[in-house]
Amino acid sequence: MILDEIVEDKKKRLLEHKQAVSPEEMKRLALASERTSVSFYDALAKEGLSIIGEFKKASPSLGIIKNKLELTDRIDQYNASVDAVSCLTEEDHFHGNVDYLKQIRQISPLPILRKDFMIDEYQIYEAKVIGADAILLIAAILEDEKLKRFYDLAYSLGLDVLCEVHDEEEMDRVLSVGAKIIGVNNRNLKDFTISLETTGRLVSYMDSRLNGRKRPVFVSESGVTEKKHIQFLKQYQVDALLIGRAFMEAENPEMLAKEWKCVYGQG
Repeated sequence: MILDEIVEDKKKRLLEHKQAVSPEEMKRLALASERTSVSFYDALAKEGLSIIGEFKKASPSLGIIKNKLELTDRIDQYNASVDAVSCLTEEDHFHGNVDYLKQIRQISPLPILRKDFMIDEYQIYEAKVIGADAILLIAAILEDEKLKRFYDLAYSLGLDVLCEVHDEEEMDRVLSVGAKIIGVNNRNLKDFTISLETTGRLVSYMDSRLNGRKRPVFVSESGVTEKKHIQFLKQYQVDALLIGRAFMEAENPEMLAKEWKCVYGQG
């Protein structure tokens, strides 16, 4: 499965990162950081549809993305239209880099999600150091103990956490952690097919398992590329969408984001 390959490559990359900056030094830098995070949670929890605009160069399913805008121009458009930014920092399969996130931090006041395959505490400290406001934790690659430990560490550093799930078992696990923000990936990790029905199924399942608990912020990820997808997801009262491909391939993502928010807000 491609996910296993990505994790193995991430382990190798981590060795390089730790050689450049030791774990002890990265932790020291994170704990010494005086920057106050911008609330990723608040950006998504407000009334109406929130949109997370993604910056990525490639993906295993799409290959190299035909990006029509330079980073600065893209972020200028995001600043004017979306509620948060997602930046891929995984090097081998998404052609990401922590330097992209650092650049975005310099030119955007929006909360930034470090989107990567987090398998080591080092990456969480690093996220704080490079200017991220939130991290992604993928339930499929983390055992319960590590999921909880990483979640608590992130919040101790002032970072929000987007917990990503793909099925009912993973939903139960992140609810047990106390996840405040839950994202459903509509992409099947085994064959990379996409079904927005996954969001519908899992949001209904989540609501059935809350038992009086406050509803987490719910994010639908992957596969949203046109107006009818917005109309479909509206019925499930999703709080936010994470948009990658559609924005990366658009010549005017600002206009597209505003249009989709309008579609979602229509009666």
